[in-house]
Amino acid sequence: MLNKYARAFFTRVLTPFAAFLLRRGVSPDAVTLIGTAGVVAGALWFFPRGEFFWGTITITLFVFSDLVDGNMARQAGISSRWGAFLDSTLDRVADAAIFGGLALWYAGNGNDNALCAVAIFCLASGQVVSYTKARGESIGLPVAVNGLIERAERLVISLVAAGLSGLQTFGVPSWIGVLLPIALWIVAVGSLVTLIQRVVTVRRESAEADAAAAAAEGGAA
Repeated sequence: MLNKYARAFFTRVLTPFAAFLLRRGVSPDAVTLIGTAGVVAGALWFFPRGEFFWGTITITLFVFSDLVDGNMARQAGISSRWGAFLDSTLDRVADAAIFGGLALWYAGNGNDNALCAVAIFCLASGQVVSYTKARGESIGLPVAVNGLIERAERLVISLVAAGLSGLQTFGVPSWIGVLLPIALWIVAVGSLVTLIQRVVTVRRESAEADAAAAAAEGGAA
């Protein structure tokens, strides 16, 4: 849901900036690469050190490149399969860095193996959720389901909670730190539900497609 409505809103907001970059000769692919590099650097530098507020600010600034590059490509009329592939692939890299950074914190100074495992599960399940849709579509199925928690929800829930938890640095009471563990559990459970939804959808759609193909063959015979 967030992916549908928030993306439309921010696309409109960022359209002038995208046009500005195009006038300066910046390519959509360059924005994709720079944005991913910024997210990875922010996540793997700040999060393992427990600097959640500044890590979230850095990641948020760069994560909007995911909207800017596509906007630029549409304005310039140069949307391509390569651009879509690069964008989708680097999204997975960015997501892995975010949850990997959180896992490193809990494996180190965060000293919580259970939450380290939850962060790793968030990382892995997010990749598999994306894979199920891509694989289903690659075999000709529509995979007509969004799921409970998609990439936009995973990022918003995790980054908002991380940013708020990081406010402890500025004297906010320590209880606010509980928001990040809660968020990770929500993302983990939501990702599992989404994965199940997509697998069930692909199973149903594949059965329908196989039945339709068998009926067509029978009619031809």
